[in-house]
Amino acid sequence: MTQTLRQHAEQQFADELAAIAKVDQRQKPTNWKLSPWGVVTYLMGGKLDGGFEVSPKYIGSQRLMEIAVSTLATDRALLLFGVPGTAKSWVSEHLSAAVSGDSTMLIQGTAGTSEEQLRYGWNYAQLLAHGPSEKALVPSPLMNAMRLGKIARIEELTRIPADVQDSLITVLSEKTLPIPELGTEVQATRGFSVIATANNRDKGVNELSSALKRRFNTVVLPLPSSQDEEVSIVTKRVAEIGRSLDLPAEPPALAEVRRVVQIFRELRSGQTDDGKTRIKSPTSTLSTAEAISVINAGMALAGHFGDGQMRSADIASGLIGAVIKDPVQDQVVWNEYLETVVKERGEWKDLYRACRDHD
Repeated sequence: MTQTLRQHAEQQFADELAAIAKVDQRQKPTNWKLSPWGVVTYLMGGKLDGGFEVSPKYIGSQRLMEIAVSTLATDRALLLFGVPGTAKSWVSEHLSAAVSGDSTMLIQGTAGTSEEQLRYGWNYAQLLAHGPSEKALVPSPLMNAMRLGKIARIEELTRIPADVQDSLITVLSEKTLPIPELGTEVQATRGFSVIATANNRDKGVNELSSALKRRFNTVVLPLPSSQDEEVSIVTKRVAEIGRSLDLPAEPPALAEVRRVVQIFRELRSGQTDDGKTRIKSPTSTLSTAEAISVINAGMALAGHFGDGQMRSADIASGLIGAVIKDPVQDQVVWNEYLETVVKERGEWKDLYRACRDHD
């Protein structure tokens, strides 16, 4: 059994990718492992001829996934855009795994990301000893993807300084990466594309220039449209993470998952589920990913310090920590929600007491 904490998508779901490839007789773009139909089938899940069951990686609009895959089949780069927690990175990884069989050509965008990290750098020992040469060149994941005809992933594009972002323009428009120090260039092999992710909610966001925006086809990933859809996503991911971490706890009751999701949705929307009561929203994003984290933390508490069955007391601390990011403003919002909403729901008395005891 592997000791890897988290396998890459192409490793974790290798059997599914192989099963789809076996039945996928449709036309594949050059250097793609699967056809566009096969990639969407891998993402959305379903039953193949022969009865093999493919698990869904994305629970949401199939049309959005079809648009994303179609973009990659052209010469356009793909920008996955949305608020935090809408599965942008998750979709990016699985798209790369299904298209290229390799999701590891990754550049993590930060405020400190430099042009060298996007394009190429130098081995300075070689550079000082022999001057600029191919041997001294240190290729970036983007350059490697261009040479191999694979997908390059750029996470959090809007966190990268604007002048560094714009170094992508030539690559995306000309499909060429000049290396002026060597008087040469790297031309992209067919199959190469870029998937970038971005959100506009975090602090430190750098807007994309209009020139760079034009090089991307933008697909906006929305928050789950219904409570049932969000509950399905949370339940599935909680079970997967629980298995990978060997948490000694039973899967949470569906009612507990639904309660956490309902709290997150109500605080996000600023009103109760029935639409009768207006409430204040906290500064936190309260994404689906955070709901998954709250329940997994509750399972860990129940498994390691309880009887293995998750209860209200096990999720209270994680819930409060997810909601209260600003200790002044969010505390007021949370207290008001507890007193006007949670306290008034008879079946939620246990959660109200657990949250009050935690305070």
